[in-house]
Amino acid sequence: MSNDINTRVLNVTKLILDDYRNGRDIDNMNVFNQPDSAVVVDLVYKLLKILFPGYYREKAFRSYSYDSRIAVVIEDVIYNLKKQIVIALPFREEYAETPYEELSEKAEELTIEFLARIPRIRALVNTDMQASFEGDPAAFNKAEIVLCYPGLLASTINRLAHELFLLGVPLIPRMMTEHAHSKTGIDIHPGATIGEYFFMDHGTGIVVGETSIIGKHVKIYQGVTIGALSTRGGQRLRGAKRHPTIEDNVTIYAGASILGGETTIGEGSVIGSNVFITSSVKPGSRISVKTQELIIHNKTDDLEHSGSFEETKPDDTWLEE
Repeated sequence: MSNDINTRVLNVTKLILDDYRNGRDIDNMNVFNQPDSAVVVDLVYKLLKILFPGYYREKAFRSYSYDSRIAVVIEDVIYNLKKQIVIALPFREEYAETPYEELSEKAEELTIEFLARIPRIRALVNTDMQASFEGDPAAFNKAEIVLCYPGLLASTINRLAHELFLLGVPLIPRMMTEHAHSKTGIDIHPGATIGEYFFMDHGTGIVVGETSIIGKHVKIYQGVTIGALSTRGGQRLRGAKRHPTIEDNVTIYAGASILGGETTIGEGSVIGSNVFITSSVKPGSRISVKTQELIIHNKTDDLEHSGSFEETKPDDTWLEE
C-alpha cells in the first residue's frame, strides 16, 4: 500500500474504534457476555436427535447400542446447555450480580429440570405428527412428516423452547425459535401456549405472538397471523395478554389475521381466508369474507368481462368441518 492508503486505513480504523467508546448499548465489545448462537443451534439439533432417535443421525460417532448412543447425546446437551444458561442468566435482573458459582448451580438445576420434561415434550410432538399426517392427504407416511414438513419442525422447536421459557431461561428460547423462523418461515414466540394435535399446513408466513393461547386439535394454514392489536404501548405492555385465544378444534385458513388479547375464537369455529378479526367469535362460527368482484381482461377480443367471484358459496361447503 502507498503511504497515503496506509494513513487513510489507520484513520478510518481509529474513527470506528473511537465510535465504540460512546457508552451505547451497541458499543458492547465482549462477545462472551451472551450465549453463542452457533452452540444454541447445535443444541437444537442434538435435542431433535433425542426427540426423534430414529430420524436424526450422529456424524461424529457410531454405537452398537441405542441406549449408549442417546446417553452420549443427552450428556452432551446437559454439559453445553448448562454453559449457555450460565451466560444467559445475568440477563435477568435478579441474577445480574450473582456470583459465578451460584449461577452455575442454578444453571445445572434448570438444565436437569428441562431434560426431565423431554418425555412430556415428546408426547406433545407425537400428537403434532399424528395431526399432520391425518390432516394432509399428500403425506404418504409419518417419516415424510418428520423429515420434510416445516410445520412440524417449527412446532417441535417451539415446544422445546417453550419449556425453557417457562423455566425462566432468558435469551436461549428466543434464539431457538428464531432459528426455526429462519429455517421454516414460521414465527412462533416461545411464550405461546399450544395444545395437543397442533398442525400448520404449509406453514410459511405463520406468526404466533407471545401471549397467544392455542387449544387442542387446531389447524392453521400459511400466512395466518395470531397477533397483537397494537404494540404502540411498547414496553408498558410487557406481561399483558396481547394476543388471541384460539379454542379447541378451530381451523384457520390462509392469510387470516386474528388480533388482540381479548379476542377469543370459540371452539369448533372455521375462519376463512383473508379475514381480519379483532373481536371474539362464538363457538361453532363460520367466518368468511364478503363476495368480491373478479374482473377479467380477455386479450382475444376488445371486451372486458366483469363478474362476481363468490369467495363463499351459499352452503359454505368449502369451509372444512
